Amino acid sequence: MIDFLPPALILLLGALLIGPTRGALRTAVVLLTPLLTLAAVWQVPDGVSLTFQFLQYPIEPIEGSPVRRLFATIFALMAFGGGLYAYRQAKWFELAAAYAYAAGAIGVSFAGDLITLFLFWELMALFSTVVVWCGGTPGARAAGIRYAVMHLLGGVILKVGIEGVMVHTGSIEVQPMLADTFDHWMILVGILINAAAPPVSAWLSDAYPRSSPTGSVFLSAFTTKTAVLALILLFPGEPVLIGIGLFMVMYGIIYALLENDIRRILAFSIVNQVGFMVCAIGIGTQMAINGAAAHAFAHIIYKALLFMSAGVVVYRTGKNRCSDVGGLFRTMPLTAVCGIVGALAISGFPLTSGFTTKTMISQAAANESLVWVYFLLAAASAGVFLHAGIKFPWFVFFQRDSGLRPKDAPWNMAVAMVFFAALCILFGVAPQLLYAYLPYPVEYEAYTASKVVFYLQLLLFSGLAFFLLLPLMKRTETISLDTDWLWRVVLQGSARGVHAFLTGLGRGLSARLSRLGLYLSRRGRHYFGLNSEGDRQIHGIFARAWPIGTTALWIAVLLTAYVFFYYLA
Repeated sequence: MIDFLPPALILLLGALLIGPTRGALRTAVVLLTPLLTLAAVWQVPDGVSLTFQFLQYPIEPIEGSPVRRLFATIFALMAFGGGLYAYRQAKWFELAAAYAYAAGAIGVSFAGDLITLFLFWELMALFSTVVVWCGGTPGARAAGIRYAVMHLLGGVILKVGIEGVMVHTGSIEVQPMLADTFDHWMILVGILINAAAPPVSAWLSDAYPRSSPTGSVFLSAFTTKTAVLALILLFPGEPVLIGIGLFMVMYGIIYALLENDIRRILAFSIVNQVGFMVCAIGIGTQMAINGAAAHAFAHIIYKALLFMSAGVVVYRTGKNRCSDVGGLFRTMPLTAVCGIVGALAISGFPLTSGFTTKTMISQAAANESLVWVYFLLAAASAGVFLHAGIKFPWFVFFQRDSGLRPKDAPWNMAVAMVFFAALCILFGVAPQLLYAYLPYPVEYEAYTASKVVFYLQLLLFSGLAFFLLLPLMKRTETISLDTDWLWRVVLQGSARGVHAFLTGLGRGLSARLSRLGLYLSRRGRHYFGLNSEGDRQIHGIFARAWPIGTTALWIAVLLTAYVFFYYLA
């Protein structure tokens, strides 16, 4: 028995209650359930709090630790902020699916064994697919199917790895490992699919922008960050993650710079920011793990804020492309200001949360003398400022006047954005409020003169480059090909070609078999049937009535042959 309610169960119960309730009662369920979940998160002590046996394996659905509580805390806060943002605009089934999705993320946070982790992992995949489908368009339904296929594939790969570990070690405990066996590689690959690591990251930029303006806020928070937590718990210090993380960082920047769709820009920047975390986990020192955890916490807040700002634009204007909007600050000043705060935070601008967490990762690389890693992360920070820090707010809220004059955000969306913007500034001004809850003791000072000057120079010159190259940054109606082209075009075309080949082959075989059947039918009638010759009906050879003598002769011949072969054998 435990003396507190499992946090994931509280949020899952809230998801079940959203449908049957109405009016003020539903509002209370939406807003209070995440807060009750947050209170339960902080009742979970360190160590295993609940265990039982299943097929002779110890199942530990609740195991507490500082890093687990940190991620569960931000997931609960995200559910509250997302619920506040969405409850007046989203349909009840979208809210219910989003809360079940968040419950899965909190369940993963406290999973002490691989079976529990896998079950909550698949719960997230199921309900996040429903959230994508709630976009309500043919594009959303198609993207949801592709999203589901990719996550089912990732789940299968993860399950193969877990079963291998179970068979070869007899343990299902969530504990650090290295990618040194086939089983461990399968677990790592399954997690990296959820982390949106290229070349299997296209599901994110495909599905998230297709969801509803409210659904994309929830989607931005949970799947990739639970993957980050899983990597922290299972693969800290795995060297291959450094290279994967750096590739994600650069990949996200390049594709975000090429993109025209407002929410696809932000989707690609998720890949970019998760790359910072994956790289830090690969470094594996205490400061690097602290940096990964802190950056994940901050990222959920500022990324949700950016998606909220973009969601208000899409909700009010019905436009998704940068080339279709502009000058919206005139009638949407609050949305513009909150979007700018989120853009500064993701860029790591001083006095925002992104600065106090991202610089910790860079410092961890410098402490380990990883010079190239340090400089690539610094260059990536400038790239982030280009695509998210300036490009997103400039093309959406400023640039040329599109002539659109939409209203500003509804009051619940506005309150949610202000809440998250305040958190971005709070953890930037007072980083110790976050550092105190990181998994390891923090001996790091973000605001040194050298760091502040270095990042200000980096970001300001990046901004100067943006405006000098503004004609090249102008958005046009283009399509950016990604690796999903391989299965959406090449694989689909190959499947159609194989289908056409097999169809033609089947038709040819069918025609040949039909001709063979007719031939055999004619020969059968010739020997065994009744045939017509002019006006006469003639029996086939074996259909005639043979004389007794002929019959006896054939019997003797067959008997002689049988005896002959019998004695030979």
